[in-house]
Amino acid sequence: QVQRVESGGGWVQPGGSLRLSCAASGNIASIYSIAWYRQAPGKQRELVADITNTDTAGYADSVKGRFTISRDSTKNTVWLNMVSLKPEDTAHYYCKQTGSSGESWGQGIQVTVSS
Repeated sequence: QVQRVESGGGWVQPGGSLRLSCAASGNIASIYSIAWYRQAPGKQRELVADITNTDTAGYADSVKGRFTISRDSTKNTVWLNMVSLKPEDTAHYYCKQTGSSGESWGQGIQVTVSS
């Protein structure tokens, strides 16, 4: 069972940037894909971006062109680079791994975008 820990969240002004990381620990085994989700208060959780073990990336329309997902296989770390942040991006962000051992979720980190 793989454990994921997110870092890099915080508060930024509109138009600012943040870089989230998702680090793995434990018995990693085989990873099929890693995704970033987010959930704002009172709203449903939504898929933001994901990346497969063949380095195929996908994005939600709301973040396409502003967010970039990447991974480092040697370090078992995934990043979500966020630029041109908007107040609508304010949410709790979660890292999710899908692999041979099933699904593993991180605890999540808060991202707040406001003036």
